[in-house]
Amino acid sequence: MTRHALLLVGLLAAFLSAVVVGLMVGAVSLPVSEVVGALRGSADAQTQTIVVGLRLPRVLLAAEVGAGLAVAGAVFQALLRNPLAEPYVLGVSSGAAVGAVTAIVLGMTATSMFALPIAAFIGAIVAITLVLAMAAAAGRGLDTHVLLLAGVVIGAFFNALILLLVNFADLETFRAAMLWIMGSFSGASSETVTTVGIWVIPALAVLGLLARPLNLMSVGEQSAFHLGVDVRQLKLFLYVGTSLVVGVCVAGSGAIGFVGLVVPHGLRLVGGSDHRWLLPACAFTGGAFLVFADTIARTVVAPAELPVGVVTALAGVPVFLWLLIRHEEGA
Repeated sequence: MTRHALLLVGLLAAFLSAVVVGLMVGAVSLPVSEVVGALRGSADAQTQTIVVGLRLPRVLLAAEVGAGLAVAGAVFQALLRNPLAEPYVLGVSSGAAVGAVTAIVLGMTATSMFALPIAAFIGAIVAITLVLAMAAAAGRGLDTHVLLLAGVVIGAFFNALILLLVNFADLETFRAAMLWIMGSFSGASSETVTTVGIWVIPALAVLGLLARPLNLMSVGEQSAFHLGVDVRQLKLFLYVGTSLVVGVCVAGSGAIGFVGLVVPHGLRLVGGSDHRWLLPACAFTGGAFLVFADTIARTVVAPAELPVGVVTALAGVPVFLWLLIRHEEGA
């Protein structure tokens, strides 16, 4: 078995362990036997409700969002040829946040449980559309520098809109908007898990099939072109497709940072930049990281709950600084 295969097996084991811990740990701690019994439908009603009704949707949603954000980060880092790129670089999270905050401020979330994720997803689509339109208007196609600048501008504009919206909101609405922006899986349900999974899981499979072109793109566009890659079509497909994955993830959980930055960067230092192993490795590690972060968020100050984005930032910043120092020392 090759080194990369061994690494993937180890990461898969870590992911499954995080899922089991997430189902066991909470306000009521449960042994593995009771968790297995609940999943098989043979546990008592209370255990069944805790495991299947409350914890399982949170764990599955966290796994989907973590995998989606980590893989998206790896793709953006390859496209932009920048290990410090992250999934929100094109302003998608800001667009999704505007949609979600608008739904909250207008009271749409009180009448429909789907209003917030739908509004957030629409905001994400508007954001990526505006970024691509600005790049096209500049007359330089999908030039990396133009896209980055357009993402910064669109992100700043949408952030200003968010501040404007919450400025006119009452205290309770302001609190709800801020909690969503910081990220949370408290509203996870089987419907949310299904909706996010319908988008994210097939998208990750398609991105995995594009590992070889991504390897060529990360070396250079000219090299990829001479080796038979339709660079412009591939870039357009990846920018739009990956941004939509990010939009779905943000719509399901809020804007959770550092997953798509730290996970791909750290895995590259461990196993290299070959996307044939990096993309599945990001899916396993991102899923495990976010499941573990959510477990901490809902237990460390129980019965209260921390925003997941706070936990990922507190864990992600020191880890990223350590990775950066290690990278510089090895250079």
